[in-house]
Amino acid sequence: MTAQIDWQNLDLTDDPETQNDVFLKAFNSGRGAIFDSLYRDDSISNLSGSPLTGKARTEAITALLATGPRLKSKVKSYYTAGDTSLIIVEYDLVIDLEDGRRQRIRGKCTDVLVRGEHGKWVMAVDRPVADSVEDLQG
Repeated sequence: MTAQIDWQNLDLTDDPETQNDVFLKAFNSGRGAIFDSLYRDDSISNLSGSPLTGKARTEAITALLATGPRLKSKVKSYYTAGDTSLIIVEYDLVIDLEDGRRQRIRGKCTDVLVRGEHGKWVMAVDRPVADSVEDLQG
């Protein structure tokens, strides 16, 4: 399933596969403000390697996405109770480091989404944990 993307009105929907598709497209767009719009203002993200929220989270996400990382992920399981959803994904992330090297990071991510007052799902907690880090050639 492929989600249609309206960059001005991202919708994670009730379907975890569509949520994952929208999340990936927003991340891989390289546009930090677009990706950050999927989060609540008080959301916690560990994308930088430490838990950040608010302005610090937004700045870290924007800086990371400006480097052009490429993310793939697959939903492994999901659970929904009312207006809260837990999604577990396996991810494969390729990043360019400041020294010019490239790395592949693989792991699992635990995401908690909540349905906001506006009826849309938004990220409350984004917690990727690396299982392996590999230096890539060229």
